[in-house]
Amino acid sequence: MEHKKIYLAGPEVFLREAVEIADRKKAICAAHGLRGLFPLDAGLDLSGLEPQAAGLAIYEANIELIEAADACIANVTPFRGPSLDPGTAYEIGHLRGLGKPVFAYSNAAGDFAQRTRAFCGVGGERDGEGLLIEDFGLTDNLMIDGAVFQAGYGIEQQADDAGFAGLAAFEICVRRAAVVLGV
Repeated sequence: MEHKKIYLAGPEVFLREAVEIADRKKAICAAHGLRGLFPLDAGLDLSGLEPQAAGLAIYEANIELIEAADACIANVTPFRGPSLDPGTAYEIGHLRGLGKPVFAYSNAAGDFAQRTRAFCGVGGERDGEGLLIEDFGLTDNLMIDGAVFQAGYGIEQQADDAGFAGLAAFEICVRRAAVVLGV
């Protein structure tokens, strides 16, 4: 039986233990009848490539995985600031553009406005440059929450001291995906 494929988007690829976290995520997926596709699965040989060529090869490989997937589970835990990883944001948009379901989770507490104010060190409605702080009570930028909500799901948000490596909220998304995909 062919398992439904889930693209596992998120900044975990940047962690030292990326492969171990990917293996744990794939095991959780498999336990629910799904097959996790992690961005590093392409097994690219980047040796001898210039940095730009290597980056574009990674992009192409990830697009192939995204387009082969039936759905996505995205880790939108803030990355290097108050918002999610920009690569993950692109992947969410690409999958939604293909009409595929996106499930998302965050291991950070608070809404986007709270995190943005804390990051900028301000308490009002504008940041230090006078720019309005988006304040809709959402987990992240309204386009991210909107994409996930439009797909029919909310963003599972649970504060997790394990940060990017925390998997409790991820597993909730896996269970939802299994039900939606009829596994």
